[in-house]
Amino acid sequence: MSMDQIIKKKKWPARRIITYSLAGSFSVLVLYLLIFQTSRSTLNVESEKLTVSTVQRGPFQEFIPVMGEVLPMQTIFLDVEEGGLVEKVYIEAGTLVEKGDKILKLSNTSLLMDIMYREAELFQQINNLRNTRLLFEQTRLALERDLADLEFQVEKQQRKYESYKSLYEEKLISRHDFEDTGGEYELFKNKLRLALESKEKELSFRQQQIVQLDDAVKRMGENLKVAKGKLDNLTLRAPITGTLTSLQAEPGQSKSPGERLGQIDAPEGFKARAGIDEFYIGRIQKGKPGQFELSGSTYRMVVSRVYPEVRDGKFTVDLEFPGLPAPGIRRGQTLHIRLELSDVAEALLLPRGGFFQKTGGNWVFVLEPDGKTALKRDIRLGRQNPDVFEVLDGLRPGERVVTSSYDNFGDNERLVFK
Repeated sequence: MSMDQIIKKKKWPARRIITYSLAGSFSVLVLYLLIFQTSRSTLNVESEKLTVSTVQRGPFQEFIPVMGEVLPMQTIFLDVEEGGLVEKVYIEAGTLVEKGDKILKLSNTSLLMDIMYREAELFQQINNLRNTRLLFEQTRLALERDLADLEFQVEKQQRKYESYKSLYEEKLISRHDFEDTGGEYELFKNKLRLALESKEKELSFRQQQIVQLDDAVKRMGENLKVAKGKLDNLTLRAPITGTLTSLQAEPGQSKSPGERLGQIDAPEGFKARAGIDEFYIGRIQKGKPGQFELSGSTYRMVVSRVYPEVRDGKFTVDLEFPGLPAPGIRRGQTLHIRLELSDVAEALLLPRGGFFQKTGGNWVFVLEPDGKTALKRDIRLGRQNPDVFEVLDGLRPGERVVTSSYDNFGDNERLVFK
């Protein structure tokens, strides 16, 4: 009698063993990598040495701070027109002056000698003109006298010729005598014609001499007037009413032509002149607004002029008050002006900090909800002003970001606060 053999079922089939073995190995590998990666990219930091800022939504305006120097609306510079020695100073710097007031007087010996020489030359030319006119009259009278004599001779010869002609026709004189009389008559007529031509040319020449000398006298007189005007310029007078804010002149000093002696500020108002980084030259136009605080009050200004020349990486602008200037403002005062580049608009904002020098605004460390760790996260920033950055992507309102310097963080991607 045969009996079936009982086969015992194995508790751990080969397939199950392989499956569990692979799962266990994978778990160990993941755990190992996680522990290894965390330890490699984590840095322990002291929270007291960090600055943590909160991302918030609020009004944003792009602006740049500029330093403006207060200047008068109009400044007249006092330059030396004719050089010389400072002989006398009538008014000191800081004095209010009226238009036409004497400021200082220069002396110039060379200019005085030049004027004396010009005067002597002018008097000599006037004498030449007077003598030429006198000679012209004398020559005219002599020519008139000679012409009168010739005209008399011509008339006399004409009468003789007509008389001899009648006698010749009556055959009372010879042909030879008649022809001689006719020849003498023609001779005197030619002399009269030549004398008339000579008189016209001579008088015309003399007249041209007079005109030329007269023009020369007029030119020399005008030149002398200009030279005497230069002598008047040795006395420096105020061209406008205002304040003589500077004067560099002491008695006995030598001043060269074109040298600047000082300036007068007109009392009509003030403006501010500021240097701005050339990076903004394409964004600053006439009419751009700005504001500054003085004695607890805020005052507005607008760009009135942009100077396109760039020096040492900066260009210059003038700003004026749209109304009355701020009370108590003085020339040379420095104003901390907030120059606006855009209108106010709602935006997501991140306070500025030292992190930007390391990351360029491409990533930051964002705190986890528990506040004990911070993870590296890519972000995208837009416009900025001296206070905040405009956040375009990567952050949400209320999140907290480490905004202090990242120089000591190395390449770690996770911060743990102690």
